[in-house]
Amino acid sequence: MTTGMDGGTSGVPESEERELQRQYREKAETHDGAASDLRAVKTWQRLYILGELGALALAGLFGYTVVVGLWRDQPVITRYVGLVILLGLATLMGRLWLKGRKDLVTKNAALRTALSARQTAAAKLPLDSPSGLRIYREASLDLIEQYRQGAARNRRVHNFFQVIIITGSIVTSTLTAMNEGSNFALRITTSALSALVGMAAGITGYFKFRERGYNLQSTADDIEKHYNASQFMLDDYAGPDAAHPLSEAERLRKFARFVERLKEEQRKRELQLEQQSSSREERSA
Repeated sequence: MTTGMDGGTSGVPESEERELQRQYREKAETHDGAASDLRAVKTWQRLYILGELGALALAGLFGYTVVVGLWRDQPVITRYVGLVILLGLATLMGRLWLKGRKDLVTKNAALRTALSARQTAAAKLPLDSPSGLRIYREASLDLIEQYRQGAARNRRVHNFFQVIIITGSIVTSTLTAMNEGSNFALRITTSALSALVGMAAGITGYFKFRERGYNLQSTADDIEKHYNASQFMLDDYAGPDAAHPLSEAERLRKFARFVERLKEEQRKRELQLEQQSSSREERSA
């Protein structure tokens, strides 16, 4: 019989508990591998779509030049064979995309199966021993990585739109100063850039990518701080004095309470940002 977190017994022999932990680790590794495979398939799907769009755009350009006869002085291979090659490339990208869709469904099913097996293995672990909370503490590393990836993604999107706003504003002002109203192409370009800058500013203000990224990064940093403190018995996890340190079970419970509170605060911040965006949209309407 193994000793539980509160000094009781877990009702599971120590050898059996270790075997359950080993099974859980194996299921967790399988789940992580399936998640990685699914992300890879999704990445390739995006690349196929980009390749398809690029090939179709170039094929359209080649087709336009062939129809209007802009390349009459060029060899036949430049006008027609190039068009055929691009159309073939577009067809190939389309077939790869369709094949990738099947792989995506397969990988998604494998991920769901691995997640179910992981949850089943976790359910077999005894609740009255530190094992579950140890696993919870180690799983918080995945949560930290997830929050940081979300923060980095939001920062990239925010910086992208800021570059559009800053560059577009400068270029628009320059073109406006250069054009005295006689150049139609410059007027069209200036109007398009002004519309692009306005849309970028509106999207940035509505979705608040910077605030979302800041909240996610702050939450990840706080969880990591308490993860290290719970491991090395620092700050609140050291106990009332050196002679009476907190036990591992107490530190694990304290860490779990803190992480759950932080996750709830993060959800509330996300809802607050959503409500602010909705309220601003209603006032604009």
